[in-house]
Amino acid sequence: MKGQETRGFQSEVKQLLHLMIHSLYSNKEIFLRELISNASDAADKLRFRALSEPSLYEGDGELRVRISVDRENRTLTLSDNGIGMTRDEVIDNLGTIAKSGTKAFLESIGSDQAKDSQLIGQFGVGFYSAFIVADKVTVRTRAAGAQADQGVFWESAGEGEYTVADVEKIERGTEITLHLREGEDEFLDDWRLRNIIGKYSDHIALPVEILTNEGEEEGQKWEKINKAQALWTRSKADVSDEEYKEFYKHIAHDFSDPLIWSHNRVEGKQEYTSLLYIPSQAPWDLFNRDHKHGLKLYVQRVFIMDDAEQFMPNYLRFVRGLVDSNDLPLNVSREILQDSRVTQNLRSALSKRALQMLEKLAKDEPEQYQKFWQQFGLVLKEGPAEDGANREAIAKLLRFASTHGDSDAQNVSLEDYISRMVEGQEKIYYITADSYAAAKSSPHLELLRKKGIEVLLMSDRIDEWMMSYLTEFDGKPFQSVSKKDESLDKLADEESAEQKDAEKALEPFVERVKTLLGERVKDVRLTHRLTDTPAVVTTDADEMTTQMAKLFAAAGQSAPEVKYIFELNPDHPLVKRTADTTDDARFGEWVEVLLDQALLAERGSLEDPNLFIRRMNQLLTA
Repeated sequence: MKGQETRGFQSEVKQLLHLMIHSLYSNKEIFLRELISNASDAADKLRFRALSEPSLYEGDGELRVRISVDRENRTLTLSDNGIGMTRDEVIDNLGTIAKSGTKAFLESIGSDQAKDSQLIGQFGVGFYSAFIVADKVTVRTRAAGAQADQGVFWESAGEGEYTVADVEKIERGTEITLHLREGEDEFLDDWRLRNIIGKYSDHIALPVEILTNEGEEEGQKWEKINKAQALWTRSKADVSDEEYKEFYKHIAHDFSDPLIWSHNRVEGKQEYTSLLYIPSQAPWDLFNRDHKHGLKLYVQRVFIMDDAEQFMPNYLRFVRGLVDSNDLPLNVSREILQDSRVTQNLRSALSKRALQMLEKLAKDEPEQYQKFWQQFGLVLKEGPAEDGANREAIAKLLRFASTHGDSDAQNVSLEDYISRMVEGQEKIYYITADSYAAAKSSPHLELLRKKGIEVLLMSDRIDEWMMSYLTEFDGKPFQSVSKKDESLDKLADEESAEQKDAEKALEPFVERVKTLLGERVKDVRLTHRLTDTPAVVTTDADEMTTQMAKLFAAAGQSAPEVKYIFELNPDHPLVKRTADTTDDARFGEWVEVLLDQALLAERGSLEDPNLFIRRMNQLLTA
């Protein structure tokens, strides 16, 4: 063959093929779905390209995929007349895995084979599933619009290298021949193939045809064995749950069932059909900047593009599905979509539809919603900042840990919280910290715990940023317990005459501490908000919080220095001992230790922890 050369696979492909052959998939038949899905994608791409270049059809606009078997040679062949591939595309698509996260994929598989089937589709490596049942795979392909002598031959036994060559191919498209392994003869059985295709590929708009023997006189003919009608164009009443699930797996390349879906046809000012799904598990690269997301876009049932992110805000990037619009031009581009009024209206309507799906899931199936929250909660927390119009709806869907429970499970809704508010409570109290343990044990909670008031415990990095946009819910303002606030002061028991006298007696002590610390703190005060802790640091309502400062630092940005108010508990023995200390040096040591304790509880770290330890040791041994 002309232009023949043998090439080595990219190293990650070698590892992948080894896994395919030796350990992946308990459900081998899925390889057929993957290959038919790839053929369907090739047909969609040709339809789109042919909008501007009708000559690509080469006089044959009836797109389809065909399946035939050769029992004697034990081969199974799938051929399509879609877009096809050039030699460079064959090398790029079949010799390498053009994914930045391939290594992450291989690492995430590890030894846990139970996850294999969930992972493989998400990494765009479905073609290689052919090697589960085949010990050799041969591909013949020609790109639409290319000359017949520009066909490409590709073959591999999946053992580290492949052969590529130039061949003549009259028909455009791709033909894949699987040379089946010993013991895989079930895939040569006509009835078995029909059963698999009916199960996985009935919903695909591309006709799937199988070669049948009609008898000696009539010879062989191609028989269509799937409905070949775009699923979203059918009436909801005519589509079964199983069909919806299989269609999701086809468009999302996911092997898990979705949690919920919504199929809607809208008529009126705008005409469109949408089919949206909420997945049951997050893709491996959900937080990768290069993560492809968005909906499949069709215009009047013609495929236009994958991953049209313009129809769904970033905080809903986990939503999968499609939108088929009658109001966009067939030659629409990503640039036109960006500025289109139709796009903006669709984005608004589809965002609301997705939030309604989640609200329904939370109301009807709270356990399933909890699964969703574990997978996608962090992404949804981006919503209050990104989508002001739907902020209240998003807030209803948020879940938190709180002092009401004994675990770090984020399962408390804001509606739950409000239903448990004590008489006279005006605000929703929360605290942000580096971890659940740090939040739960914070000294800021002491008074609220004593009063039986629930506090939301927030420990995700995004929480502080989110709360700067989430100012109230159901008319109740949010209040950080680490900030100075009148409502918190009111919760403290009314001061007795004795306490007032004690505070007056401690005024010189407070002034002495202020003089010692100077500009290092914003103010020094006595507080009755503490029960077991000698001192805390708080910030004023308009000051940046500790957690926000940490966010700035993590992003490599300089933030204004946080100026703390140093609050001392006049009833605590250590504060009393410090107040009674007349020796200035010893007094200074005690004040420094109390301040460092408060800073350590607030920030989780100290600038000079060794100095703190030395001071503590000196005071303990004195």
